[in-house]
Amino acid sequence: MFYNHLKGHIEALLFACGKPTPAGRLAEILEVTEQHIELLIAQMNEEMAGNSRGLVISQVAGGYQLCTRPELATVLERLGQVQETRLSMAAMETLAIIAFKQPITKQEIESIRGVKVDSVVNLLVDRQLIKEMGRKEAIGRPILYGTTEEFLSCFGLGSLDELPDLAQFIPTE
Repeated sequence: MFYNHLKGHIEALLFACGKPTPAGRLAEILEVTEQHIELLIAQMNEEMAGNSRGLVISQVAGGYQLCTRPELATVLERLGQVQETRLSMAAMETLAIIAFKQPITKQEIESIRGVKVDSVVNLLVDRQLIKEMGRKEAIGRPILYGTTEEFLSCFGLGSLDELPDLAQFIPTE
């Protein structure tokens, strides 16, 4: 293919960026079409898989990101520099409510959970998993919260459409 020489460029751009980069942005930088970028990335992934390489190009959060292969996690953990930051059960519950019900206010989250969520919401904002989406048109104009690109990236989602159907988790009587 005529654009094969751009594979190294794509790999370098994804490595340097470090976060998901849309195909359109890569196409703009390399002055080719998005279709060529997507075709090249597919070829690169095939080559990486065939050569038993430690990296893969993943499609997450509306873009592409150079990632290590999941099966190599145990090797990377031995490096000692990988710090796993876990969320508490309360934080995971709150994050799930926000993901499925966004945009949503603290008061609405509290009515679902039955407890105060100020500190949990602050933690999720600090970790950039949620953000302020605006204000609700109601008395007091409470802040509306929603998920971020970082949330999509952390959970390996391309978009919120990839969240499972909430109806499957509701028990039937």
